[in-house]
Amino acid sequence: SSSLFAGVDLLIAVGSIIMVLGFLGCCGAIKESRCMLLLFFIGLLLILILQITGGILGAVYRSQIETSLNLTLMESVNLLQSSTEGSKKFQEEFQKFEQMNHCCGLVNGPADWGKNFNTGFGSNKICACEPEDLPKDLCISYLNRYIYK
Repeated sequence: SSSLFAGVDLLIAVGSIIMVLGFLGCCGAIKESRCMLLLFFIGLLLILILQITGGILGAVYRSQIETSLNLTLMESVNLLQSSTEGSKKFQEEFQKFEQMNHCCGLVNGPADWGKNFNTGFGSNKICACEPEDLPKDLCISYLNRYIYK
């Protein structure tokens, strides 16, 4: 849901504001303008207050954030186990993610795939790992084949 990305949006906004404020501070220092330097200080002080507020809100609403994140993860696990056409696109994209990051599953490893574990997309099996091509600690044996940890 979009509420999960509110923190990310906030960080992007704060980063952009800090960039503008940094430019303002540089210009104020070069021109030796007290007004620009005062605006720079006030802007940094406001950002500090916003970050402290965000940290406090994150601590207060931590359980709600964790619950929302767990629900999202469980919905994704259900999509991995589903055999509907709508979930196939998610499964294909998630398999690409697993291959790129050398991992398998979301919460419980390969068990997250359920009955779909032995299926594959294209020529690739789910979580397939080639131990000859990779360091030995990346692959484990599971159900008589090598998969990512």
